[in-house]
Amino acid sequence: MLAVVLALAGCGSTPPAKQASTAPKGGGYYLDDGPQASPPANLDAIPDAVPRNEPLHRFANRTYIVLGNTYTPQTTRRGYSEEGLASWYGRRFHGKKTASGELYDMYAMTAAHPTLPIPSYARVTALGNGKSVVVRINDRGPFHSKRVIDLSYTAAHKLGYLGSGSARVRVESLDPAAYDTQGEALKEGVYLQVGAFSRADNARQLLDRLTRALELDASRTRVVLNGTQHRVQLGPYPGDDAAHAERARVRERLDLNAVLVRRD
Repeated sequence: MLAVVLALAGCGSTPPAKQASTAPKGGGYYLDDGPQASPPANLDAIPDAVPRNEPLHRFANRTYIVLGNTYTPQTTRRGYSEEGLASWYGRRFHGKKTASGELYDMYAMTAAHPTLPIPSYARVTALGNGKSVVVRINDRGPFHSKRVIDLSYTAAHKLGYLGSGSARVRVESLDPAAYDTQGEALKEGVYLQVGAFSRADNARQLLDRLTRALELDASRTRVVLNGTQHRVQLGPYPGDDAAHAERARVRERLDLNAVLVRRD
């Protein structure tokens, strides 16, 4: 593997970055990369990344050049879908800085991608077995023409391709606004928003209070992070009439005002 220095177009400084490409031959990891001697036993219990709205990194989304190829990362969050080979990287980079400046943790649910925003989130689905994971993009790579994404050791384990080193996958970018703070996708429909807080614990306290007072099923309650605001929402409801009825119940039992929020 070549040691690679990222040259930023039009910029006098270089952001922290590394080459995260693995396996030039045969689908396996490269040379001294690979698993550690004693990986954790509970990799399947490690939760997927939870999409949340984060500011884009100041440096890691600038145009850069690697091995004579120019890459221009996305600087807005927009739809992205691509199919191709996924590889993974392990102990050779464990504890070293990623392009985001964060230390690489091979047991976290992260990934390296040449052009998706840093940070951002993607769903990666193994086309051979249908398994799917959600990862947080915090690094650049792979810089191999036939590979579209480099996953962490744990993400590759959960997709079932550690042994082969690579797998054909679909990579789809995720909009954090479409997920609650538990990583559940928000359905279309009408919601009631009962409060908004800068502190997550305050939002959770209100949610617990609503659940008890209204005897709600947990699947009908959520906290949605929008910027720095943790928004407490109930629903979705089948229509405006049902939402208005619930709104009246919230006022009667808790003396709280709620507003209707429509998610298309």
